[in-house]
Amino acid sequence: MAQAMLKDSSIRLLFETGMDEKGEPIFKGKTYNNVKKEATPDQVQQAAQALAGLCGYPLSVVERTDNFDII
Repeated sequence: MAQAMLKDSSIRLLFETGMDEKGEPIFKGKTYNNVKKEATPDQVQQAAQALAGLCGYPLSVVERTDNFDII
């Protein structure tokens, strides 16, 4: 039976940086690698909020990407 082993994890923060000529929001993203594999969703959210506080734009979305090795 195959098993999935968590290899690495990263988070992507999407910021709303303005509006285009059609009035739709413009987003810019920043990815942070080497997130602890054991980090809970609450811990990831807290870290994202802390990082967003250093930026001048409002945080719109936090995405987590986990990469697995299938063995």
